[in-house]
Amino acid sequence: MTDRYAVIGNPVAHSLSPEIHAEFARATGEDVSYTRILAPLDGFKEAVLKFRDGGGRGLNVTLPFKREAWRLSGRHAGYALEAGAVNTLAFDGPHIVGHNTDGPGIVYDIRNNLGRVVRGKRVLLMGAGGATYGVMEPLMREQPESLVVANRTLENAIALVGHFEKLQQYAARGIVARPYSALAGMQFDIVINATSAGLSGAMPDLPSGLFAEGALAYDMVYGGAAPFLEFAATQGAQVSDGLGMLVEQAAESFQIWRGVRPATKPVIARLRALRKR
Repeated sequence: MTDRYAVIGNPVAHSLSPEIHAEFARATGEDVSYTRILAPLDGFKEAVLKFRDGGGRGLNVTLPFKREAWRLSGRHAGYALEAGAVNTLAFDGPHIVGHNTDGPGIVYDIRNNLGRVVRGKRVLLMGAGGATYGVMEPLMREQPESLVVANRTLENAIALVGHFEKLQQYAARGIVARPYSALAGMQFDIVINATSAGLSGAMPDLPSGLFAEGALAYDMVYGGAAPFLEFAATQGAQVSDGLGMLVEQAAESFQIWRGVRPATKPVIARLRALRKR
């Protein structure tokens, strides 16, 4: 019998996850189906339980439900425990287990696909929402020299830094929160946009001169307009959207569900080729 999985969010029609998991299933020989579920903004829990009770085996969770998925999970595994956000749900009978594969996904993409290292680098992480919480611990465990969290609402950035205070030991110069207005005169080796501004064709208010020589600008959003990446390119940075992260976090989810991690580079290459047509 085919095992059923899906991605749940609002909006969700744009998600490439069904195509990615179809490629994984073909490559591994796993008998799975994977669809999209558009959940009402006030009906996430009901949609999850309906899918589970109808025989579904697991869900990927996208905006804006990652924090709600954490609260719905009866148990948290791996990075989800500290993240306070969940992007992968596994159903063990009636039990809901929450995982977060976003952090491993971005680290694997930066390190293995883009050939960059986080260790010893100055990192700027923009945003203080669920996506940012999801990637903080894996990024810190790569031991950057420093990590600055910038956000439009400084209080939210301060709260995020406080949440991960015990990870300060992994960065020689620690973790600090800053408003965008305080970034002038600072330089970074890796700049990660974890905000959703790009979805509306906007970008954080960044000063010129932010990118060190040879810097990487990484936008966790994929597809559509990318004002942040366009700005970074004019500043001389290497740029990458979040397509590789999407595929890598999906592979982590697939492994949680099926016990096998599929090869990702062929899938990333295929999706990038399709987007160029």
